[in-house]
Amino acid sequence: MAEYLVAFNDEWVPEHTDEELAGKSRALKPLLAEMREAGVLIFTGGLDPEAPVFSVDASSGTPMFTDGPYVESKEHLGGFAVLDVADEEAARHWAGKIAEACGWPQEVHSFQRRNRFPESA
Repeated sequence: MAEYLVAFNDEWVPEHTDEELAGKSRALKPLLAEMREAGVLIFTGGLDPEAPVFSVDASSGTPMFTDGPYVESKEHLGGFAVLDVADEEAARHWAGKIAEACGWPQEVHSFQRRNRFPESA
């Protein structure tokens, strides 16, 4: 199995009323249930636009925390799903369904294989 991130840029989402967004949520519920039943959905989420954002840099040997991200990721990443599927074809299938249910584009990224860096003895 391979893990994929399916995500959308918040800037790709057109303006919606609260009622329209509630409709999108209702449209996604059966799809998320289908994905859970198929065993491909690991996690879904979105970033809280009201929550504080901070960065951490430990290059000096001690973690140093500062307010704000290097990139305005809270304005970039609108929401995401992490999938565990057989291959890219399956990732494309589910990402297409997510795009249809949401009504806006999605990006699909493959995670690195977990065993890429074997643990040392």
